[in-house]
Amino acid sequence: MTSQATDEAISAVRALYSDLLEAWNRSDARAFASFFETKCICVGFDGSEYTSSAEIESSLKAIFKDHPVARYVRIVRDVRQIAVGTLLLRAVAGMVPPGSREIKPERNAVQVLVASNSSGAWKITSYQNTPARYDGRPEMNEALTAELMRELQSSR
Repeated sequence: MTSQATDEAISAVRALYSDLLEAWNRSDARAFASFFETKCICVGFDGSEYTSSAEIESSLKAIFKDHPVARYVRIVRDVRQIAVGTLLLRAVAGMVPPGSREIKPERNAVQVLVASNSSGAWKITSYQNTPARYDGRPEMNEALTAELMRELQSSR
């Protein structure tokens, strides 16, 4: 990839990630799943594993039907090329429960997304949403929560 192509790819993958979390925020299971390759891997916050976009859509429909979900606030830390046509995005995210204006610290997460462009469109091949518990280091969770709160306030 040339530098310009890499910049365009990085922008496209950042947009893909943003669109993914906005689909979650709208409780739109179909849109969320549409950003994934047909065969993929998705590891949810609770450790649930999904191996296809159809499985992701089906599971999220049930989740969204049963209760309103917290919305994501996110900060992209890094996007880099790991192979030709493949980029890795690393981010942190917090969640704002329905009716609240505050980040729920125990729901902070580190997110990693791998996107590929094999057919002219960027799709997610792997996505992992890991709790940012920072066992034994509460100051790290406090710092992340403060950073996410600043992001939340600046996006209003």
